[in-house]
Amino acid sequence: MNKRKIARDLGVFVICLAVASCRIPQLSTREENRSVPGSFDQAQDTTNMSSVQWREFFKDKNLADLIDTALKNNQELMITLQEIEIARNDIKNRQGALLPSVGARVGAGLEKVGRYTSQGAGDASTEITPGKEVPDPLADFTIAAYANWEADIWKKLRNSKKAAISRYLSTVEGKNFVITNLIGEVANSYYELLALDNQLVIVKQSIELQQNALEIVKIQKEATKATELAVQKFQAEVLKSQSLEFDIRQQIKETENRINFLLGRFPQEIPRDKSNFLQLLPEMVNTGIPSQLLANRPDIKKAELELQAAKLDVKVAKAEFYPSLGITAGVGFQAFKPSYLFRFPESLLYSIAGDLASPLINRNAIKAEFRNANARQLQAIYNYERTILNAYLEVSTQLSNINNLAKSYDLKSKQVDALNRSISIANDLFMSARADYFEVLMTQRDALDSKLELIKTKKEQLNAVVNIYRELGGGWK
Repeated sequence: MNKRKIARDLGVFVICLAVASCRIPQLSTREENRSVPGSFDQAQDTTNMSSVQWREFFKDKNLADLIDTALKNNQELMITLQEIEIARNDIKNRQGALLPSVGARVGAGLEKVGRYTSQGAGDASTEITPGKEVPDPLADFTIAAYANWEADIWKKLRNSKKAAISRYLSTVEGKNFVITNLIGEVANSYYELLALDNQLVIVKQSIELQQNALEIVKIQKEATKATELAVQKFQAEVLKSQSLEFDIRQQIKETENRINFLLGRFPQEIPRDKSNFLQLLPEMVNTGIPSQLLANRPDIKKAELELQAAKLDVKVAKAEFYPSLGITAGVGFQAFKPSYLFRFPESLLYSIAGDLASPLINRNAIKAEFRNANARQLQAIYNYERTILNAYLEVSTQLSNINNLAKSYDLKSKQVDALNRSISIANDLFMSARADYFEVLMTQRDALDSKLELIKTKKEQLNAVVNIYRELGGGWK
């Protein structure tokens, strides 16, 4: 009768334990699917240039070699690869938690208990064989295997493993995002270097032109057709252009070092073709539809996987409120003398036990972790939405930039042609005393500025195409 009562009371206790454990604080979570517009403002095509591999997109051999070196040596990329390895090992760790933990133990010890204790009195009166008592002090030799296993009743361990897999996949997408940005940075810096090279050539040509004009003014001064003021003005203009030459040389060195840093190597000259920069034509831009960003942009896929992991973390934290079932077992041999160690069944030991445990009173730490998991999930949702919005706006901005730069470059080309003609006209008028030196100076200065601006606009055109290629998700394939 007592046994039945005890069993009944124990059953009631376990039920109460489970009910108390399942009272979980309910937190609201924001579940939204953020969609993107049906098309970009200036693009209706369905093809996407991001599907083009970077080797096909960048046809300059020197640039392709630089990108190849960067992909092999860039330190940031190497750091990202180690993050992938860490995430892969975390999956193995979570996988191991699903399986029983099995170990072995070999031990030896010596124990002397008091004669006038229950254990001492029992040992003294025990005979192993007729006429032989238990030795005193008592040795202990053990060889055993043991196992521990937590039954994954509430899928806590399985969800934890799935979260680790999602984070591993997000690190892979993070690597792709680093590769995309790295290729874009190398290409933009390379085109900047080409632009500086051509600006340097323009400045040198202008210096030569200005020095010729200075010599003419000096001759005219000797012939009393010009004043010392004109000579000094032309001299100042030459000095200004010579100073600009050294500024550009410094920018070239800084750009070369930036490229070398991206390539993970010490300073050295960057091989490049400095000619025909203004004849370089930007690639045709095929943007595709905005929804393709979800499949091609690594940062969007990374944010999506991090959101999946955050949702699974909430389930793992929720499972902490439920009772957990643990099972332990062991088997082996134990004896006070090595010669008795493997006697069967006298030296055989084994055990098996199961326990159901759940927090009842002090659950504040579990509640706090559950709330933190919900907060991290909301953070992941907002980050996902922000990443999509940022991707769409980046593409829209670059499309507008490409369109406006094309119009600007066309107008600046006409401006340069007009100023080149005006230089020749101004020199002829100055030689015939029909124009003063100030008009010649201003014409030369305007022509130099317009040529430098034309080269800058060409660089911005090339950079804009590189940026749209990167922002559509190209470069990592």
